[in-house]
Amino acid sequence: MQGLTGSAPAATSLLLTGAAVVTVDDGFTIHDPGWVHVIDDRIAEIGSGEAPSALAASCDRVLDLDGHALMPGMVNGHTHLFQTFFRGLADDKSLLDWLRDCIWPGAVHLDGDSARLAATVGLIENLRSGATSVIDHQYIHVDESIDEGVCAAAAEVGVRFLLARGWADRNYEPTLTESADVVIDRSARVRDRWHGHDDDRLRIELAPLIPWGCSDEAMKATVAASRRWGAGTHIHCAETSIEVEMSLEERGLRHVEWLESLGLLGPDMQLAHSVWLDDAELDLIAERGAKVVHCPVSNMYLASGVPRIVEMRQRGIDIALASDGPGSNNRQDMFEVLKATVLLQKIDRLDPMALQPEDALTMACRGGAAAFGKADEIGAIEVGKKADLVAVDLDSVFVAPVHRVPSALVFCATPANVRYVLVDGRLVIDDGVVTVVDEAALRAAARKAAADVFRRAGIETRLTR
Repeated sequence: MQGLTGSAPAATSLLLTGAAVVTVDDGFTIHDPGWVHVIDDRIAEIGSGEAPSALAASCDRVLDLDGHALMPGMVNGHTHLFQTFFRGLADDKSLLDWLRDCIWPGAVHLDGDSARLAATVGLIENLRSGATSVIDHQYIHVDESIDEGVCAAAAEVGVRFLLARGWADRNYEPTLTESADVVIDRSARVRDRWHGHDDDRLRIELAPLIPWGCSDEAMKATVAASRRWGAGTHIHCAETSIEVEMSLEERGLRHVEWLESLGLLGPDMQLAHSVWLDDAELDLIAERGAKVVHCPVSNMYLASGVPRIVEMRQRGIDIALASDGPGSNNRQDMFEVLKATVLLQKIDRLDPMALQPEDALTMACRGGAAAFGKADEIGAIEVGKKADLVAVDLDSVFVAPVHRVPSALVFCATPANVRYVLVDGRLVIDDGVVTVVDEAALRAAARKAAADVFRRAGIETRLTR
């Protein structure tokens, strides 16, 4: 048994017992069965077998999780929450066509209320798919209340949240374009209001949108500002081959080479997608300690390509997993992402051993924690870490019989199997029921708000439900 000694008297305590505890620690230890004791927002003890009866008697609540797997909450390392209103509009479009025809015309009609509803829907979706932490690359700022609405949604839902405040200062939809000074000023106000909120559950960083939409001068200014704040930088990188060609034609540099030439590449930078990278770029990422965020379902949906995940892992690069926005995936389902991550590398390399379930879980949990900037706090079930936990019911015809728990989680489980979710020790999903919002009322309000947005935009849709 592992224990936390010298702790202050507990205000609340919870015992989760009987589950296969998938710790995702350095040795990928699995206690089957095992138990986890939570005091307030932290993991206090972990053990194998049956929990001590005296401990069970002392806890405020005991959850019997026989037939479940208990795993760390996953990190959705890159999404765009406002796009819950844009599902299904990119089925027949490439990335750049989809931006021009769907995202730009509609997104400019969002306001604080509609953004809050879209984000709330997206955050509940993430919790239901086992993601307790979310990085939202939020780049719609036609109304300054939009960031406020998104952060308010995260505060209400109780998710661990990193607002990657997006921006572009050139070559982009004019109403979504801002100068570096404006970006820094507006972001500082959001940061003053929300950064560190609720025991550091909400955080703010800066997030240049795409290399072709960002000038060298603005890049240097915003990264410097984010570093002064002790925060990171989040950016789309080498998502499509066309974008890399655009960079070569204009700057004579590939995306990672460009970041390095500006002196910006470092361990505080998260590179979303990273599909079209050459060997030299992979070496630079490894040398500088930057993080890669892999979005396999989105990359397939938009036919962007297959990133070199196996080679990245061989170089020791930290890799997080993500759904990308619902506009270029249609779902924010981290179980689907787990499965797609493994299968995509297998088929691309024609190697059934390219990745294993444990690899995907490690990327979704430990790699995600590194990208979030909380590697010491989340990503594994270890004593002293935050109690961000997900209990997955394996007693289902879609899953059982279970020979290997990691395989069951990656290849068989879906959001329908998620029964309990804790963030900071708080049960935000309790026996399959969301405790933080009225889901039916939320769906009704979101449908109405989405219809209003598209009506204002003059975009005809078949939004009926």
